[in-house]
Amino acid sequence: MAVLTLLAPAKLNLFLHINGKRADGYHELETLFTLLDFGDELTFEANEKGSVTIEGAPSDINLADNLIFKAAQMLRPYTAQTTGAHIVLNKRLPMGGGVGGGSSDAATTLLALNELWNCQLNVSELANLGVKLGADVPVFVRGVSAHAQGIGENLLPVSLSEKFYLVVSPGVHVSTAAIFGHPDLPRDTPKLSDGWSMENTRNDCEVLVKKLYPEVEKTLEWLLKYAPSKMTGTGACCFAEFTSREAAERVLQTLPENWQGFVAKSVNCSPVHKQLNIPL
Repeated sequence: MAVLTLLAPAKLNLFLHINGKRADGYHELETLFTLLDFGDELTFEANEKGSVTIEGAPSDINLADNLIFKAAQMLRPYTAQTTGAHIVLNKRLPMGGGVGGGSSDAATTLLALNELWNCQLNVSELANLGVKLGADVPVFVRGVSAHAQGIGENLLPVSLSEKFYLVVSPGVHVSTAAIFGHPDLPRDTPKLSDGWSMENTRNDCEVLVKKLYPEVEKTLEWLLKYAPSKMTGTGACCFAEFTSREAAERVLQTLPENWQGFVAKSVNCSPVHKQLNIPL
């Protein structure tokens, strides 16, 4: 198979607790990831040119810093040096939105090129490579909704009931590094000992992000008119849960003009894994 077209699915953090800061600068956290059936689309065409080219990549990011390119380079030791690929990115997820766009692109690249380049790495080996690219990459590599601890790499698969979400991007870019480096970020939430529920969880980043980015607070308040609203990751995207796609689509039609949004269904198994027939 010389060409693959795959989804790089979005994720939502249904909650995000910050338990502390580690000596290496990373934060201990606890979160619940749900995957969605909407995301970026990537097409991979293998070649024998020995180079990796990317079409559709954001112009303000150097190729060497692009997570898709970095993921491809990580697989170099496992394939012939003459093997290359041309990758076309159809970017549909907002950057800096907390829905995992860049991490998901990287994970899909690892999974796709592992197949096209015949690297023969298993999912655990790919996840170990992925965490070097970012803490959110392993959940996309493993392809399951999961309860996560550590920096987000210690994953316990969970089966969540199917939901429909309206995800809204308020048009601001939130720097994850800036939020995790901010002195006002809470860092002392105890680990959950009796399981989780939506009633005993929250997003520890939300209060700080609302303070620094008033447009995020406006988005949460607007969504609250229709359903309980939350922020995902370090923002800026916010979401609300609906019982049907039609109900979420109706609210999407009333979205203020300066915001963007999409409706997606939660999935326990990543569309990428289904497309590639990867066992979970």
